[in-house]
Amino acid sequence: MKTYAIAAALLCLAPAAASSAPAKKAASIDWTQRTAQSTDGGFVMGNPKAKVTLVEYGSLTCPHCRHFAETAMKPLTAGYIRTGKVRFEFRNYILNGYDLSASVIARCGGASRFFPAAESFFATQDSWIDRIRKTPKERLDAVDALPENKKPAAMADVAGFRSIAAAKGISVASANKCLADPAAAQRLADMTDAAQERYGVNGTPTFFVNGTRVNGNDWASVEAALKAAL
Repeated sequence: MKTYAIAAALLCLAPAAASSAPAKKAASIDWTQRTAQSTDGGFVMGNPKAKVTLVEYGSLTCPHCRHFAETAMKPLTAGYIRTGKVRFEFRNYILNGYDLSASVIARCGGASRFFPAAESFFATQDSWIDRIRKTPKERLDAVDALPENKKPAAMADVAGFRSIAAAKGISVASANKCLADPAAAQRLADMTDAAQERYGVNGTPTFFVNGTRVNGNDWASVEAALKAAL
């Protein structure tokens, strides 16, 4: 905010106040609130002009990805993304049909809702995987026999994905619309193919810092790579 001088004695202070205001404003930005979709189809959180970009190829059904979310996202966001030093991008790498179904729903709310939804899917992973395992074989076989375009919605029914997403602001109606959209599933298939063909990704989670693959998939390895890049 500009401060307007009301007395001649204050005029000499105006230049200093004006020069310090932008720095103060920049320092107060919480970059975790800045989200967008990347040209590669992933979702991005953070300062678009950050010196360092961290990319994760992850799967919502992957236990190692869940472990990273549980152990790394708090220090990553607090120490690197919020301050504007690191830009984080999550790109879905689809491992199976339930991963596809969950990912379609998590992405359905766009960039602003994706990260809370993904966090919720990871936090509840054990419970919905257990729910799938306890589903009678006859029902699972029936789902597997459906046409490909019908499977995502049926798998969401089995796993209870809609309620998980609804708690993060993605309505059931929105989820149903996305699950019925073949283009949504195709985008995820294309993203996975691109990860394999362009970047040699063959498992999850896989991380890149400024385009260089991280040797390791735990927080210690990722943080070491971030510090080296900074």
